[in-house]
Amino acid sequence: MVRIGVIGTNMITERLLEAASAVEGSELTAVYSRTSEQAEKFASNYGITKLFTNLEEMAGSEEIDAVYIATPNSFHSEQAILFLQNGKHVLCEKPLAANAAEVNKMIQAAKDHNVLLMEAMKSTLLPGFKAIQDNLNKIGTIRRYFASYCQYSSRYDKFKEGIVLNAFNPKFANGALMDLGVYCLYPLITLFGEPNEVKATGIMLDSGVDGEGSVVLRYDDKDAVVMYSKISNSSLPSEIQGENGSMIIDKISSPEKIVIRYNDGTTEQLPIEQSHPSMYYEVKEFVELINQGKMESDINSHKNSYTTMLVIDRVRAEIGLKYPSDKKLT
Repeated sequence: MVRIGVIGTNMITERLLEAASAVEGSELTAVYSRTSEQAEKFASNYGITKLFTNLEEMAGSEEIDAVYIATPNSFHSEQAILFLQNGKHVLCEKPLAANAAEVNKMIQAAKDHNVLLMEAMKSTLLPGFKAIQDNLNKIGTIRRYFASYCQYSSRYDKFKEGIVLNAFNPKFANGALMDLGVYCLYPLITLFGEPNEVKATGIMLDSGVDGEGSVVLRYDDKDAVVMYSKISNSSLPSEIQGENGSMIIDKISSPEKIVIRYNDGTTEQLPIEQSHPSMYYEVKEFVELINQGKMESDINSHKNSYTTMLVIDRVRAEIGLKYPSDKKLT
């Protein structure tokens, strides 16, 4: 039984815990919050008995085997490394860190202490993404990947009122690229690897983060176009174009309906069996890897996480998106 502790008592943690309750071989045993009141309130909803308000104490506890980190992006690296150095397996929310240098340090810590480090990128572990991988050959030589994730944030209303919440605060390494753009880039890297060129534009907000952006990425024989936004909506699906047809994907962040449109006019809807909430599959992967004694996922691998963050760093350089955590780079 893998005993999991959670760091972060927000909505994303609640969703993961609800999904994780159905994963065999795991149990939720501990929660961390900065205040005991919040920890107690959160723990009581999920039957968690062990509460922590000190991360060092939690990392050294013999009552947990692994931890799920769902704090702001700027805290991911330091917190993950603390637990990795204490021999705890780490499932860390996307994006894995604030920059590629931090990701590299996290990966090295995991290797040094022989523990599992995995990015909690749910989309690439879903049955829908497996269907994309298994059927990509049907559309022939791939020429273009297009992904769009534009979702107007309710927090932007507050921003326009002069209230800067975490989602638009550079202190926490946030913004549209880190929150939504990563959902477009991670599947691209998983499918096709690192691009040769990255060109990007973005709309910067007064707080210092990006509200939206567009990226063009070039490979030897294909290109990719990515659009993301937290200040506007889009209902466009995503698409992978091949010489024999195109694959239409309803939601790149959570693919549930995928249709191939062939050049001869015929269509094929791919069968997808998703019997659990989307976050179930990342917890299942994490727990199974621990039980198998593996140090990384084949899909959400160290290489894919590091390469994605390298690309994000290149996008940030193009649009002038800087975070306080960048000053720690060595």
